[in-house]
Amino acid sequence: MAVLLTMVETAGILAPMAFILFHIVRQFLFIPVPLVCVAGGVMFGSVFGALFSLIGLTLSSFLFFFLIHRLPNTHGKLSKLKKRWFGEYRNINVSQAAVLRLVPFLHYHLISFCIMEKCKSFPQYAKATVIANIPLAVFYTVFGQFISRFTPTMIIVILGVITLLCYLLREKVTVIKWTEFFKEAA
Repeated sequence: MAVLLTMVETAGILAPMAFILFHIVRQFLFIPVPLVCVAGGVMFGSVFGALFSLIGLTLSSFLFFFLIHRLPNTHGKLSKLKKRWFGEYRNINVSQAAVLRLVPFLHYHLISFCIMEKCKSFPQYAKATVIANIPLAVFYTVFGQFISRFTPTMIIVILGVITLLCYLLREKVTVIKWTEFFKEAA
């Protein structure tokens, strides 16, 4: 956080571009998304912090989309992780992805992977990613400064509401291919 504040003070007009670039590099440094969004709110205020975070998160997701096809081992690991967390035949829709992005301990790119599997083309993925990133950028930028003051009870209530939203916004129909349903057990 101190590095980001120093960056803004010295960068001047280039600070927003440096912050967006930091969002893209963040995934390789294993820095949590909420932490960077909160820092954006502190440095740029709620409106611009959310806007710059949205741009950075969206560009990060686009980079993920193009890289994941070149990394088959990572693609396979994410597929296994998705099956373990969400089930083999469960698809995550955009509304669920937007809510799941608010859960700080869920991997950001696991949700991006779920969106990618749901979308047939890059334009669909791009639109879904922007929609799913809006609540994340706004919530952690605007309310990030208050999260540290939350009581454990309040955190449990918030996680309960997020869980309820995930349940209510779930995809209600599961389609299983005939061959998958009757596949032989290994």
